[in-house]
Amino acid sequence: MNSLTARRIGIVVGLAILVGSFAVARYFSQLKEAPPRREVAKPVPSVETMLAQNKTIPTQLDIQGQLVAYDKIDIFSEVAGTLVKTDRPFKVGTYFPKGALLVEIDDQEARLSLLSQKANLLNAITQLMPDLKVDYPESFDQWRTYLDSFDVEDELRPLPEPLNQQEKYFIASRNLFSQFYTIKSAEERLSKYKIYAPFSGVLTDVATNPGALIRVGQKLGELMNTNHYELQATVPLSDLSYIKVGNEVNLISRDIAGSWTGRIRRISDQIDPTTQTVQVFIDVRGRNLKEGMYLSGDVEASDIDNAVELPRGLLVDQTRVYTVQDSVLRLHTVEVVKIARQSAIVRGIPDSTTLLKTSLPNAFDGMQVTTSDVSKKEVGTSSPNQAVGSL
Repeated sequence: MNSLTARRIGIVVGLAILVGSFAVARYFSQLKEAPPRREVAKPVPSVETMLAQNKTIPTQLDIQGQLVAYDKIDIFSEVAGTLVKTDRPFKVGTYFPKGALLVEIDDQEARLSLLSQKANLLNAITQLMPDLKVDYPESFDQWRTYLDSFDVEDELRPLPEPLNQQEKYFIASRNLFSQFYTIKSAEERLSKYKIYAPFSGVLTDVATNPGALIRVGQKLGELMNTNHYELQATVPLSDLSYIKVGNEVNLISRDIAGSWTGRIRRISDQIDPTTQTVQVFIDVRGRNLKEGMYLSGDVEASDIDNAVELPRGLLVDQTRVYTVQDSVLRLHTVEVVKIARQSAIVRGIPDSTTLLKTSLPNAFDGMQVTTSDVSKKEVGTSSPNQAVGSL
């Protein structure tokens, strides 16, 4: 046997021994019992709970909107003439108390024409007197008294009442009634040369200046009451049943300091089909208010009877809540009466039902939990800042 053959035999024998050693080791390892696997205990979450108590819950609704002046008019001229300068400048920002002279238009021509008509009537009555004394002596004294007190500079007084039909026809045949009503019409038109403020306010727009020629129907300016406003807001149709005319509203501004109290004056009957909201008009008065301001606040809304108020995050799919029964979570279906900003008002939970106090991540129906002592505070009583809805 040469050396090469001996080397090959040695290699084969070594490999055989190595394979055999692995086989023997595996055999003995299979004979050894595997150590028992230790079960890892899943932690049971601990939760805080509270007791449900059905009560009457006062509610509030968030509201916001823009102020508009309650009294605001455009000033137009019904007569023609030259605008006269008055004691108060006809300029934007000028304040006019109620009854103050706003606008005066030169009325000299119209006044003289009216005086001429009154003079003609005086002449006609004077010519009537002789015939009246002969034909209707019983009426002569009252017409003479009327004639004696007649002054073309004063407002025309009503004509004496005829004592019978014959006297009435006699007066009418002299065209006195026609002249009388023509003069009364001219007096009414003369009064339109002066425009007085129907309410206290300021001019917010001016379209002319003193000395300018005014045309019939021309807009002269705009007067706005600065002490009386309305807040125009919108309310979701679902919340409309909680408010009514007369409800008090507490308002604030994000831009200036101060607070104001208003009341709901009107509620529109029309619904915006795109947003399903209804317009609400709130009467507001006070200092520092300006048209166009945005205000927000709370509306004192109607109470909700026999309900429970709980944190909004406890609702599951907006229809159920978790109760705790024998340390097990159970889903309970409720009637959601109202969703508020941070809370929900629901019905359908029996008194003294144990509820979760805070939401539990990954909770499911049938989940095992451990509970701390049930909170002594019974959920269902609303605090002033909890029952606030969003309009």
